[in-house]
Amino acid sequence: MASCATAPLASATLRLADEPATAALGAALARGLERQRAHLQAHGFVLWLSGELGAGKTSLARALLRALGVQGSVKSPTFSLLEAYVVSSLHFHHFDFYRFSDAGDFADAGFRELFGAGSVCLVEWPERALGAVPAPDLSVRLDVQDEGRAACCTAWSEAGARCLQQTISTMEAGGEA
Repeated sequence: MASCATAPLASATLRLADEPATAALGAALARGLERQRAHLQAHGFVLWLSGELGAGKTSLARALLRALGVQGSVKSPTFSLLEAYVVSSLHFHHFDFYRFSDAGDFADAGFRELFGAGSVCLVEWPERALGAVPAPDLSVRLDVQDEGRAACCTAWSEAGARCLQQTISTMEAGGEA
């Protein structure tokens, strides 16, 4: 899925039986990010979310933001392309590139400067900007399966691998890790 020069460092597929399970994954991802605050401040973090329409990408993003303490409206950035939040001292940028026709749209939007130290960039539909959008630390692909979802999580960096490991530990502990 990711257009990365390196091989993935870790991967896991998680079965999400229903909407609460998707929310639990969002909360577990938040815990994984929180455990790396020093790294995020120094280097930032890029999380790609992929999957067909209706697979639960925005629901997962909303649960992650809620678990990080965002209150008030958490809107889908489908039409605005970007919703920005401040979470403690981090800048959290939630992108949705569904409306992009090619990677040039990313360059034209001027989003590149938002990626980097002190920023967590969650990108829905990253495949619409391949070659322009920065490579992920962690990618999550949601696929509809029966009544639930399968979340294929792939770590592309050491930070992504640490986040994935913490996420899995939290999920296995029922959200209590």
